[in-house]
Amino acid sequence: QVQLVESGGGLVQAGGSLRLSCAASGRTFSSYAMGWFRQAPGKEREFVATISRSGGSIYYADSVKGRFIISRDNAKNTVYLQMNSLKPEDTAVYCCAAGRSVPYSSNKDYYDYWGQGTQITVSS
Repeated sequence: QVQLVESGGGLVQAGGSLRLSCAASGRTFSSYAMGWFRQAPGKEREFVATISRSGGSIYYADSVKGRFIISRDNAKNTVYLQMNSLKPEDTAVYCCAAGRSVPYSSNKDYYDYWGQGTQITVSS
């Protein structure tokens, strides 16, 4: 069992930056691929970024590529999402997720554990 807790959300103006953190419980964090997903009101949950167990493989959604950076610190059981050049369309609840069945994935179905999410609001 893995518990995930996100932090770092808030309100920011367009063009600003935020850094999200996702802290995981347990001693097997390094055996999980990690992902960030987001869900805006009235929309389906969508993939944002994923990182492999060692951090050696990373993949981004086209909508955030070049603006967001995912990273992880296995010694701290934490995954991060640095969000730069934020846009109003980035407004959503952001959730981190952990999965063991694949090295990394943009498919939410491969993730076993989910955090509660943190709200990001970008004002224009």
